Amino acid sequence: MVASPRRPAVGPARAREAMTAVVVEPMRRRHIRGVMAIEQLVYPKPWTPALFLSELAQPKSRTYLVALENSRSFLRRRNVLGYAGVMVAVGEAHITTVAAHPHHHRRKIASRLLVQLLREARLLGAEAATLEVRVNNRGAQRLYAAFGFAPVGVRPGYYAETGEDALIMWASGLLSDAYADILQHQAARLARPGGDSGAADLHVPWVQQRVGLPADTGRD
Repeated sequence: MVASPRRPAVGPARAREAMTAVVVEPMRRRHIRGVMAIEQLVYPKPWTPALFLSELAQPKSRTYLVALENSRSFLRRRNVLGYAGVMVAVGEAHITTVAAHPHHHRRKIASRLLVQLLREARLLGAEAATLEVRVNNRGAQRLYAAFGFAPVGVRPGYYAETGEDALIMWASGLLSDAYADILQHQAARLARPGGDSGAADLHVPWVQQRVGLPADTGRD
């Protein structure tokens, strides 16, 4: 009988490197295959590649980002770990989607995407931002609260597959120095090692009736 090799222990330095080896950059056509792999895993009614490409074709009002493995090798393809999008109209940002690969929930993917996504929304002139989240998804609500979002109402029966209600959350004052400080604080927190639970769980009916995830599905 041959003994299985023991997995080497991961020290603090290696753990921190694994946590921070993520880069966020604009979504491009070349990322769509990786985006769709996650989309089909986490959404019961996934968007199509054509819909993502349609969103990318409107850069004056939309921003889409991907989180990639920050590989040091130029020969290695950087896998898509997550993605997020926002639409800005009349000074208001609507977060259209946030998703992370289920195998990478503890790498703060959604949090990293939100920091940059809200910075991009500010650049597009958004003074406020909104999203919907399942009423019993406390982890997601805590995540959004850390970015200044607060509940303002409920949409009954918003999630078609379960009939579950959605909590409407808004963040205001995005163009203020105080909100810039919130984003800077979150960016600094993400630079430190450690886990961050709390899942993004969004439903955007005005983009081809996007249907969100079951409430117990983690996305960060």
